[in-house]
Amino acid sequence: MSLSAAQSSDTSSRRRKPAELVQDLPQEHDPQASLNPEQIQNRLTISTDTPSSHHSICPALCTTKCMPAQTCPSHHAYAESWEEIQSKRTIRAENEVEANKLVNNYRFGFRKWKSHVTERPFEVRSQVVKELYSELNVIKPYSGHLITVGNVAYVLIFGWWISLAYFLIGLFMFITLTGVPYGKLCLKLSCYFLWPFGKSIHEIGKTFRMCCEQAPDCECDLERTGDDSPVLLPSPTDGPVPELPGRPLRTPYWHRFSTYVWLLLGYPPLLVIHSLACFLSWILVFTIPICKMNARTLGVILLLAPEDVSVTTCTQRKHQIYETRALLCCYQASNWYYYKYTVDGINVFAVNLLPLVIVAIVIGYIDRENQYASSDVKFAIAICSIIPLSYYIGMGIASISAQSNFAVGAVVNATFGSITELTFYITALLRGHRAANPCLQEVVKAALTGTLLGCILFIPGICMIIGGLRHSEQRFNSRSTGVSAALLFISVGGVFAPTLFSKAYGSLVCDACTNSTGGNSSGTFVCHSCHYDLNNGTLFRNHVEPLVYTVSALLPVAYIIGLIFTLKTHSHIYDIHVGGGQENGPHGAVVHWSRWRSLVILIMATVLTSACADLATEHIQPILNQPNVSQYFIGVTVLAMVPEIPEIVNGIQFALQNNISLSLEVGSCIAVQVCMLQIPILVLFNACYDVGFVLLFSDMHLWASIFSVILVNYIFMDGKSDYFQGTALVVVYLILLAMYFFAPSPTGC
Repeated sequence: MSLSAAQSSDTSSRRRKPAELVQDLPQEHDPQASLNPEQIQNRLTISTDTPSSHHSICPALCTTKCMPAQTCPSHHAYAESWEEIQSKRTIRAENEVEANKLVNNYRFGFRKWKSHVTERPFEVRSQVVKELYSELNVIKPYSGHLITVGNVAYVLIFGWWISLAYFLIGLFMFITLTGVPYGKLCLKLSCYFLWPFGKSIHEIGKTFRMCCEQAPDCECDLERTGDDSPVLLPSPTDGPVPELPGRPLRTPYWHRFSTYVWLLLGYPPLLVIHSLACFLSWILVFTIPICKMNARTLGVILLLAPEDVSVTTCTQRKHQIYETRALLCCYQASNWYYYKYTVDGINVFAVNLLPLVIVAIVIGYIDRENQYASSDVKFAIAICSIIPLSYYIGMGIASISAQSNFAVGAVVNATFGSITELTFYITALLRGHRAANPCLQEVVKAALTGTLLGCILFIPGICMIIGGLRHSEQRFNSRSTGVSAALLFISVGGVFAPTLFSKAYGSLVCDACTNSTGGNSSGTFVCHSCHYDLNNGTLFRNHVEPLVYTVSALLPVAYIIGLIFTLKTHSHIYDIHVGGGQENGPHGAVVHWSRWRSLVILIMATVLTSACADLATEHIQPILNQPNVSQYFIGVTVLAMVPEIPEIVNGIQFALQNNISLSLEVGSCIAVQVCMLQIPILVLFNACYDVGFVLLFSDMHLWASIFSVILVNYIFMDGKSDYFQGTALVVVYLILLAMYFFAPSPTGC
């Protein structure tokens, strides 16, 4: 794939794909803007000048190089469907690594990843994003309102107690006598932090300070007004001012007794106050400017000499003519766009959830007797800690795949793509086997089914709703979606084939049967706990078990065939072309994570996921013992969908960018991996180490999965999506959840 953007306009025009031309038509040809897809489709022709059969638009529709109108045969008018035209899109990337990641998003079997794996040039980012990463030591013109909801909330949540702390510490410094200058500073900062907006903190320049020290009668005071000179930064060319005879020298900062009184008595409590404010404002995400303000105060302002710190307002700044250096200036306490904020390529929400992993491991493995936290709390923390680990695993997979060829990427996606779910399932099966608790096996089956239902119904549905509300109607490549749909049919048919076989040939056994008429041999019997008994005879060992192994061997083969079909022999189905726009060049990309770093993070995240999964399964029993909640419901909701939260977020972001094709592929890819990779691996693990896992599902799992696959294929047939279709999928998903919620407990629970 060539990423060169240095092509002539004529060559670029000739080689542009039909999708590019169609997308440009409403802007370039206003009379044609109202054409519907069928009208545009009817005006297409197939060019025969090249073996690759590049398509062009007839002269009746556009003015690019085309074949004559009379050579547009009618039998070629429908040679390519509108969906195929829509699938041929040009994607833009800043560099080659980012282009590989974007192309991998369209490949079957690859994890769909929205976040960037390389550092984007700061100068090309939008002004909104630049504002998120800007420091608060630059004074910028501001014309907005200072009295906003966020600023008022700052006063109520942070401002009053920070200001009170400064006031009390200031009084205490006055009592020490030697700390009087710091007491004055604290009183000034007390007023500042009560309402810091529109105010600024400056460090007084050396030239002004030495002038005032040597000439007490100078007029360069803080309140002086003059011309509208801007605030100046310290000039590196300022030379030392000659000392006046008999004038005492200024005592260096670290040679003062008051400095050590301040660092021992005044600074420590403020360290606690600002650290707490930083923590709370960072956790809230949208108040990160408050975190920056407190961190800068703690690290810079409070370590300066008190006479060097000046607090001014907007009006005073306009008239000051003395030399200062801006230290802190803030206009807004919150910014709703901070949900885009990243740290080393990781979204701030995932970064904030990462400490949960440490908390879960510490309280889980140290507090064995539940003295400080109950099992319910430990289970909740352990489950939530899997969310950031899943995000880190996804980032690692995307980074390695983007920096490697597609074969390595396919192996990495197949190996680590399901590692989070497999870790939990295997851990639960092992714990259930050791404790002779068959309930955990049923919970694992419920989680497998819940992941399948969530990826088939909920993820596409919620993406259709959000994308449809923003873009009215969205189109996707129905042919590529058809490949995933076919694999879904194969997957569900293979996974539930042993269940159907056992119901056709197994013996129904019921326990606790009673005669409603009171007789012994006649009348109607009421039975409970009915199930198919497969272990007492030869049916399971001679027929069902071989079928399970056969299906488990065929499903991965079908997955590999799907990879070959979509990545090699029929890759033109996706027909993704990476266009120009690479400012940095192919080798100028600065990746967030190198391949080795990504691999190390993947291994560490996998180990931590295993620990958190072990803790979750250890403390899940009190949750399962809840009398009002079915164990099925816990499996299909909490255990199934919590690890998939990063994927749901990715799908929603794709839908908001009018890329519904990737949103649908997010769910389909996970569902196919559940059936074709995760379940065969569980069967193989059970064959090597018998934990009692049998690939036989309940009737509710069976019919819910089959119905969901049929429904989603019906929805996807026309290649269009809107919020109504998405609502239908989500409503069906909620109905199935209601069935699981009211379902009786499975056998063994």
